[in-house]
Amino acid sequence: MSLHVTFLGTGGAVPSVRRNTSALMLRREGDRLLFDCGEGTQRQMMRYGTGFDVSHLFVTHMHGDHTLGIPGLLQTWDFNDREASLAVHVPSGERRAMRRLLDGTGTDTGFPVRINEVGAGDVALEHEEYEVRAFETEHRTRSVGYALVEAARKGRFDRDRAQELGVPVGPKFSTLHDGEAVELDDGTVVRPEQVVGEPRPGRTVVYTGDTRPTEATEQVAAGADLLVHDATFAEADAERAPQTGHSTAREAAELAASAGVARLALVHVSSRYAGRSDVLAEEARERFDEVCLPDDGDELDVPYPDA
Repeated sequence: MSLHVTFLGTGGAVPSVRRNTSALMLRREGDRLLFDCGEGTQRQMMRYGTGFDVSHLFVTHMHGDHTLGIPGLLQTWDFNDREASLAVHVPSGERRAMRRLLDGTGTDTGFPVRINEVGAGDVALEHEEYEVRAFETEHRTRSVGYALVEAARKGRFDRDRAQELGVPVGPKFSTLHDGEAVELDDGTVVRPEQVVGEPRPGRTVVYTGDTRPTEATEQVAAGADLLVHDATFAEADAERAPQTGHSTAREAAELAASAGVARLALVHVSSRYAGRSDVLAEEARERFDEVCLPDDGDELDVPYPDA
């Protein structure tokens, strides 16, 4: 089951030639989930071939570098005769602000657009195999982050052990793997726990949006497979981080280390580091090894923890 991230916009509030404003596409099999939608996101989607079949858009906060791409994207969908509904998730208290953004740009679509407010701890999207949860972040306005958390997977099926117990190859294997006991021709009952291992963990991807390092993020990201965290500033400008509600790359790395994540991606890179953004990765690696500083268009596959 593939879980794939495309970084559509890795820059801060001011776009640069190399980095667009915030947007991230997460693809899980046939599901496409868009997180934030800065100006020009739809062009980034075209450029990097992510596809447009998005049913859920998760907005971390209402600042323009995270939202100004939404009206254009919705209008493009409308011009292309989209019929499927769209759910736009926003922080609690921001439904009216999102409605004003859409109304003020003449965005009156022929397909349903549902604006859903979410607060810390709310499940924004519930799916049979995963859910997207909102968590508290600390910025200069109402804000949340989002975590995609997969359900646990079935344990591994021990085919050899099943055959040793007399289970014939065939449908009874699937029955056991689905958690049901089977009866053999001689009356023997074989139980799932005899041939199926312990449930295996799913994957977790955490996206913070703009934020200071917070205890809530650390808790949500505990053991996550990928943490995508605000890393607006280098240490030379560290005093700006608390003033503006952002993080330094080193702070993001310290949080990643404390949370025990498998991998950290640094985003929302200030345009002041154009041409020298490697300093952010270097400073982060002083605190945490598994760091990447993605460019726009970069992609990551998120493997299972036991892969």
